[in-house]
Amino acid sequence: MSGEIDYGNLMHDAMRGLIRSVMDRVAEDGLPGEHHFFITVDTGHPDVQMADWLRDRYPEEITLVVQHWFENLVVDPNGFAITLNFGNAPEPLYIPFDAISTFVDPSVEFGLRFELQQDDDADDEDDDDLEAPMLEDAEREEKSADVVSLDQFRK
Repeated sequence: MSGEIDYGNLMHDAMRGLIRSVMDRVAEDGLPGEHHFFITVDTGHPDVQMADWLRDRYPEEITLVVQHWFENLVVDPNGFAITLNFGNAPEPLYIPFDAISTFVDPSVEFGLRFELQQDDDADDEDDDDLEAPMLEDAEREEKSADVVSLDQFRK
């Protein structure tokens, strides 16, 4: 057991758990009120499942909009499957929670952002150990969001 508490990864797990809970609720009950999501996904993640033409068009990241039309939303402990409409063509996707870089619900000005932070002491460490989550207000245009970086608490 390490002599340190890894708050960065604990926060990372908690934030992914929040997304999982929200998606579970939407899978069960649908989107309530005006809620909708912009979910930015790392399309290079090995467990992201999407059509080849989508991956070719978005080789690094894609922002998914979960709002008016979606179906087949199924959530598991590691991610979610969903069918979204791309140019009148329904496409099934599988998105692992750890492939999500942003999750925003603009209807309530809520957002989560996960950023890869390079640690000077990390040489051959696993990439998951380098991720530090950041929280921000969904209103990026105003740039008045309170951003909390967990890096300041790391040794």
